[in-house]
Amino acid sequence: MLYNIGMRKRAEEEEPVVKAVLEKRERVDVSLDEGLLTRNEREVLAEWEGKRERLTVLEGRVEEASRSCCSKRSFTLTQLVAAFVTGGLACIAVQVAASVCSPSSSTRTTSGDSVNVLAPPYVGSTQVHNWPPPSPTNDYPTLFPTNVGHAGVTPTGAEAALIATAPSYPIHTGAPQLVAPASLHPGGTSKGSNKSFDIFKSWGNLSPWYSVEKGAFGVDSGPEAPEGCSVTGLHFLHRHGARYPTSWAAYGGPAALAGRLHESAANWTAKGELGFLNSWTYKLGEEVLTPFGRQQLFDLGISIRLKYGFLLEVYNFKDSLPVFRTESQDRMLTSALNFASGFFGIPYEDKYLQSITIEDPGFNNTLSPYKTCDNTNDRSKADRGTPFVKEWAAIYLQDARDRLQAQIDGYNLTIEDVYTMQQMCPYETVAIGFSTFCGLFTQEEWEGFDYAYVRFSLYNSAFGSPVARVQGIGYIQELVARLTHTPIEIHNTSTNATLDDNPVTFPLDHSFYVDATHEVVVLNIITALNLTSFAASGPLPSDHIPKHRTFRVSELAPFATNIQFQLLSCAAKDTDQIRVIINDAVAPLTGIQGCPADQDGMCSVNAFTEAQKTIIANTDWNWACHGDWDVPAGREWNTTTGDAPGVKW
Repeated sequence: MLYNIGMRKRAEEEEPVVKAVLEKRERVDVSLDEGLLTRNEREVLAEWEGKRERLTVLEGRVEEASRSCCSKRSFTLTQLVAAFVTGGLACIAVQVAASVCSPSSSTRTTSGDSVNVLAPPYVGSTQVHNWPPPSPTNDYPTLFPTNVGHAGVTPTGAEAALIATAPSYPIHTGAPQLVAPASLHPGGTSKGSNKSFDIFKSWGNLSPWYSVEKGAFGVDSGPEAPEGCSVTGLHFLHRHGARYPTSWAAYGGPAALAGRLHESAANWTAKGELGFLNSWTYKLGEEVLTPFGRQQLFDLGISIRLKYGFLLEVYNFKDSLPVFRTESQDRMLTSALNFASGFFGIPYEDKYLQSITIEDPGFNNTLSPYKTCDNTNDRSKADRGTPFVKEWAAIYLQDARDRLQAQIDGYNLTIEDVYTMQQMCPYETVAIGFSTFCGLFTQEEWEGFDYAYVRFSLYNSAFGSPVARVQGIGYIQELVARLTHTPIEIHNTSTNATLDDNPVTFPLDHSFYVDATHEVVVLNIITALNLTSFAASGPLPSDHIPKHRTFRVSELAPFATNIQFQLLSCAAKDTDQIRVIINDAVAPLTGIQGCPADQDGMCSVNAFTEAQKTIIANTDWNWACHGDWDVPAGREWNTTTGDAPGVKW
């Protein structure tokens, strides 16, 4: 009864918190339109009603016991003793029931470890913190002006030119703000974790970007200007920063796993390494940048200003501003603005021009070309990677599934569940700084996870996809237009004639360009450029990780991945040169017609653009994006050029 009174008191104390929601529910017919309540209001209401329901049940039990005890006026000594014992047992039963219902409870066992208590009902539920408060009571803008004058002296200095003047090139280590697991699960052929193993580099395209080691792509030269050369321009392409999971996933998906655990919480209990699940809640949002993702782009902006700031000097002579491009999607726009904040400093609004292209069906956009390419909506054509991921996961995660299944009773773990637990590690880490899920797996299993993303990306977005090249070709048209200072002749792909034919929104005479896009488009562009060295190892095996492979998605398309199209003038060369530098590693251009093997990865701009013009002419947008063709699932059909069936080179 004391617990019942305490619970009633807490409920009464909490009632003002939900009063507004209850009043709103009374004013509208929620059964007709649940959208009239916000997601947060629905969660508050559900939690409140759950507490009231549990309280009603407990009150009923106590009242029933009270009626039973008081139904007779006189008792024998035997009856009194029996009643006392029964009452004691009833109190114990009520306390056990209370411990199960209490939101602060966790899985417990008796002193003899013989009785398992099931997970509390809130396990796996979604936690949301909306910021800022909707109507802060202390928000008086006139008392907190953003500019009060009296800034003091504000002379600026000369522009940085680290790429040309520094004795060495700064290395980006990836994620010093994030916390890796203290140790990985021991086992597998690796017998524990190798000291040189970096888990942050084993998350596929969920890895934070880092400087790829010099020579990793086959060119033993750094991104700094080669001896006898000077940098004359930069075309810079980057991905958005670290984000929350997307709202939909063909396989895996952290929100789906959280939902399954939450819906079945009354049936399972975890122990051992999985014991943390007994009080775990889902803390991830959807689609938008995480705080770490915002910092990635801010830091990237600073880094590029330090390396290439001197390229801004020419704009003073022309009395103009640089034009940066991004898309309208939230994480794309936020990434671009954080990059600008780092590059220009705050305030940045009057220091450059931000072009925001619409990312939606019906709008031509080279930075999100899938919006106008119909065949990318056909999963049998555009999602070749998912079956390969499922096939590989069933191999490399079998031991992990058996090991983890022994630590959770009442819930049948599938291979997809275990794969999603691995996904939870990078997503939680880039969102909240650390994830307990990371330490559940061996080094070998993390290498398997990275290989799963390699297979997914190669067959969905790169050389193994029949719609990869065609999606990257629009950006190649724009790149050639900028390099040759000539407008696009024919708009027959994803290019936007309204924007690209306007010299204000798409200038052709600038020395510095910045474009923001998605990782799939970065891979599309690498494929369309014909950087064939990354496809040299061919189709990937399904039963093992090849020791030597040329396509690693954590190196090519991690969060905030970036490509420098670096323009050079060299004393020993008759014409201007171009290099392609991906995450600080120089890529060989030998797959591009007319580009010879070069110790610094250089090719003449003339040869480079002529080769790209040939690729543009041979790429059929209508056939690849709108043609009626099919590809069988699995290994019955392969491409290593990113082209649709019927295309010959």
